[in-house]
Amino acid sequence: MISTRNITKTVSTSEGELQILQPISFEVKAGESVAIVGASGSGKSTLLSLLAGLDEVSSGEIHLDGAPLHTMNEEARARLRGEKVGFIFQSFMLVQSLTAIENVMLPAEISGLSDAKGRAKKILEQVGLSHRAHHYPNQLSGGEQQRVAIARAFIGQPKILFADEPTGNLDAANSEKIEQLLFQMNRELGTTLVLVTHDNELALRCSRQLTMQAGELTETTVSTGPVAEEA
Repeated sequence: MISTRNITKTVSTSEGELQILQPISFEVKAGESVAIVGASGSGKSTLLSLLAGLDEVSSGEIHLDGAPLHTMNEEARARLRGEKVGFIFQSFMLVQSLTAIENVMLPAEISGLSDAKGRAKKILEQVGLSHRAHHYPNQLSGGEQQRVAIARAFIGQPKILFADEPTGNLDAANSEKIEQLLFQMNRELGTTLVLVTHDNELALRCSRQLTMQAGELTETTVSTGPVAEEA
């Protein structure tokens, strides 16, 4: 589903070129759940942005469901994201002027999917928020806003879901709800899940963990035992 080969990321600074990511190669199978872990500044979120096509690699190759992401311009990457990718941000990134159901409908409408409202109603019910469909983000709790964000990410039934610290702004109770929801949809829809997290327990619920350190992929760990089986 995802294949990377020697991908790097370098940016220009006032002091010269800064290499954020060293050459990285790995693969993610369809339906797999993978956590990218590591200290702040290790390159986790940069790697996630490259995999999702939100940013361009400086060198190397990324194939996303067979599509050569590394050769595409922004327009082509945006089209691919609309067809195959969902993304969940730590800060929710909901449109404040839209209700919950309108936020969920938005990507479906942009992609031209039929019956966007019907789809949005169904998926809001799946995440337990049908009774909050016509509330605005500022009328929802943090946990509810993240559930709306998950519904929005899943409305197009993406093949791949990327999540950047999906529980980072939530308390323990809401974090648990969001985690259960993510892995439930991973199982039921067969969606490939790739997430960045500082939460070790969340990482261990994934089938595999990729550890980043100073821009390098230093370790790959496969989960075992009852915790991994939940995912």
